[in-house]
Amino acid sequence: MRTLRLVLPASIALAGLLLPAVMVQAKPEYTKKEKKACVFCHTGPAKKELNDAGNFYKEKHTLEGYKPKS
Repeated sequence: MRTLRLVLPASIALAGLLLPAVMVQAKPEYTKKEKKACVFCHTGPAKKELNDAGNFYKEKHTLEGYKPKS
């Protein structure tokens, strides 16, 4: 029982550290391929939320043909 009190919180903490790293989908190779900074598609640095360009890229897997709204 005592081991469970130590292992369970440690497991939860480890999962909390590992899951966000697995869930991140933006990759540095996208910035190289499209020659754009991360904030071109994301609402800010280190943010998962996408703007219009990011949603376009998510759907088409390219920025070719993307026209920003004026």
